[in-house]
Amino acid sequence: MEYHKILIKYGGNAMVSEELKHDIANKIKELQSHGIQVILVHGGGPFINKSLADAGIKSEFFDGHRHTSVEAMSCIEKTLKGEVNSSLVNLLNKQGLRAVGLSGKDGKLAIAQKRWHIRQQENGEAIKVDLGQVGDVVSVNPLLIESLLENAFTPVITCIASDEEGNDYNINGDVFAGKIAAAIQADAYIVLTDVDGLYKEYPNPDSIIREIDTTTIPKFYGKAISGGMIPKIESCVNAVKSGVKKAVILNGTCPEQISDYLIKQISIGTTIKL
Repeated sequence: MEYHKILIKYGGNAMVSEELKHDIANKIKELQSHGIQVILVHGGGPFINKSLADAGIKSEFFDGHRHTSVEAMSCIEKTLKGEVNSSLVNLLNKQGLRAVGLSGKDGKLAIAQKRWHIRQQENGEAIKVDLGQVGDVVSVNPLLIESLLENAFTPVITCIASDEEGNDYNINGDVFAGKIAAAIQADAYIVLTDVDGLYKEYPNPDSIIREIDTTTIPKFYGKAISGGMIPKIESCVNAVKSGVKKAVILNGTCPEQISDYLIKQISIGTTIKL
């Protein structure tokens, strides 16, 4: 398959290591040298954890989604935009790229609404969990991203957006990235995480699932798919159902996997198809 436009969701431990950050920046440059347009979407879990801890704000998670108070929201925005996004833009520019830092708030790139998390109980009952200032993406206007790509810029986007009334929301990075990938109709949506893909029996390397379709995925929830992998898989499923050709889970601590998959077209990671 020939790739023209891809979106990379960047997060996890690959964001903490300076060496890995440089390696990923070089891989993005390599992709662009092959005529591939790259959009980078990032969260910043480890940085958010530290900034909230420093501010004395407790973190609580529900099925991989962070509860966000109004106080925490202010801290998270400062961290994602002022620290993580800014440093990534600086790093990419030093590698010779033309990176532009954005959030979903810029140019109304993404419009959010409050997210009510539905949690399944063991008895089969579903309960609504209030996650505070946590949002879902209602709509994406890809015009700003497309304008940047057409002029050889590299959009670097963090997962914050406002609703129509201007209320700010923290959006799960995987959920946000999947929505952006769908809006720009990416040829591939690459999710970088800390493992080599989806395993039937983690960490048995022989149990890795190389390819899976959206109809087969539900039977793995609560087994191979749990915790923080849930929003990753859900974002991949939603992306391919919305027109993205394929979604791929790769190991961000092994940046060579990016070019191995996209340029050398080696079968690695886990590919999710329709």
